[in-house]
Amino acid sequence: MEPPKDQHTPEKSSSGSCTNCAGLTISEPSPLASLPEMSPPPNYRPIRAPAINLPHNSQAIILSPVPHAEQVPVLSPPYKFEPPVKRIHSPDDIRRFHESPSFNNFLGFIVSLSESIRGHKISDPCHVSPTVAAIVSTLDTLLQWIDEIPPAQMSSRYGNVSFRSWHERLAQRGESLILELLLPDDESLRGSSAEIAPYFFDSFGNSSRIDYGTGHETNFAAWLYCLARIGIVEEGDHHGVVARVFVKYLELMRKLQMVYCLEPAGSHGVWGLDDYHFLPFIFGSSQLVDHKYMKPKSIHNDDVLENFSSEYMYLSCIAFVKKVKKGLFAEHSPLLDDISGVPNWKKVNSGLLKMYRVDVLEKVPIMQHFLFGSLIKWEE
Repeated sequence: MEPPKDQHTPEKSSSGSCTNCAGLTISEPSPLASLPEMSPPPNYRPIRAPAINLPHNSQAIILSPVPHAEQVPVLSPPYKFEPPVKRIHSPDDIRRFHESPSFNNFLGFIVSLSESIRGHKISDPCHVSPTVAAIVSTLDTLLQWIDEIPPAQMSSRYGNVSFRSWHERLAQRGESLILELLLPDDESLRGSSAEIAPYFFDSFGNSSRIDYGTGHETNFAAWLYCLARIGIVEEGDHHGVVARVFVKYLELMRKLQMVYCLEPAGSHGVWGLDDYHFLPFIFGSSQLVDHKYMKPKSIHNDDVLENFSSEYMYLSCIAFVKKVKKGLFAEHSPLLDDISGVPNWKKVNSGLLKMYRVDVLEKVPIMQHFLFGSLIKWEE
């Protein structure tokens, strides 16, 4: 039956996004056209409510200062490389490290990487030095090993034992890969492999526990920082380090996680940012600062994720989370859901940098495995 002519029937509308700029392809419906049944279901609001007051150090994150970029001081010869060792065993050791120039410079290096990718898509042209190209080639080699070492047939959800075979090959051939990276620049850097190789080996997960987490990711950042300390990675390489090297590293780790079912190491579970990673959220949010169309709330638009996750790391991470986790996004990822309510990407980026400092670099269970030598010094 047709409705009476004097009764207004709202037209149905669908939202979409431009595949070039992520702008809406049609205008938003007016408030008058909204129907009560189109509102979020009543049980949605209680799901979000607990995430607003997180059970971890939310107050410490708020009070923490926003880290600033720092230039990496390049070590001058004569070099005195040494095998790095663990130094952190207690909260007092954490405080000592955080008060040191080494800590501020390492965190400043991460901020500098974040700023280098600001406003850029992954595919944007960037300076790719021979060093950056060599690191990408090394990571491609590690990716190829996964195809050569297939996962064993197992019934357990986590921990495929074939990962140990992959890691064993890394231990056997990793140092030679690093030497190939170092020696074209300076023969005197041969001795540095004894110091920087342990950071590299610890960047891809633990072979005994068959797990991976933000501590391993931090080791990869520390390895890149060590390369910067000896002048192999220069400040002009930072854009390429993020857009080429770190993107390749993320591709490698996603494949290792999926093929060998790596267990999340030290995950906060539902209250964590992500089971495995943190840095791609920092770099990815920096990419989106001042974007004309995409806002933090755009992560809920499946068209945006489908069309732009290959260009923006933050969207790629969100798409991956939605792929591997079932159920409502606000239920399995309440922290990411809350972040989507932040008004702009600049606030998201600064907040994530503060959170990385508090939730990763201040945590004894994570940092007790961190290594110190002549490149990242432990101040007595």
